[in-house]
Amino acid sequence: MGLLTALRSGDHRLTRRMAAWDSVWARRLLPPVEEAAEHTKLWWAAAVIMAAGGGWRGCKAAAAGIAGMAAAELLSNGVAKQLVERRRPPKEWIPHDDVEDRPDSSSFSSGHTAAAVAFTVAVAPSWPWAGAACAVPTALVALERVHSGAHYPSDVAVGAAIGVAAAALVRATPRLLLRHLR
Repeated sequence: MGLLTALRSGDHRLTRRMAAWDSVWARRLLPPVEEAAEHTKLWWAAAVIMAAGGGWRGCKAAAAGIAGMAAAELLSNGVAKQLVERRRPPKEWIPHDDVEDRPDSSSFSSGHTAAAVAFTVAVAPSWPWAGAACAVPTALVALERVHSGAHYPSDVAVGAAIGVAAAALVRATPRLLLRHLR
């Protein structure tokens, strides 16, 4: 078996296992997480709370988070999904009702995860405590994307990598601009 075939097989097995995870915790917590993360509502709310209650540091963290999220959305939904057409996991792999509420777009990559990770990673240098607090819902968003059948784990992993790259780009942009202005 080739490396790519082994990776794909592992991705499929992990998708089925995570989607089949049935616990009271998963049934109660993951659907509201998905709803909050839809259209990045969760991250906008976090930015408002940071800006309103965190003074200068909160405003700086919120602005970085929003910029990171925007860059990740552009890279994931505007570029990756256009370059790689991948079907969502088959409905028969998902043994719960969440499978009916999936997007029609390409599964690759997870835009929800990219936005969540970018927001969190961009916030953390400005306000580490807020970044740590955002890490919990970020992890739940990533888990929910596979559990709901919207993505394969590899889509979520690539979304997370895009999020880290977007946050790094946002953090580096002011330094790059200053260097060119000198």
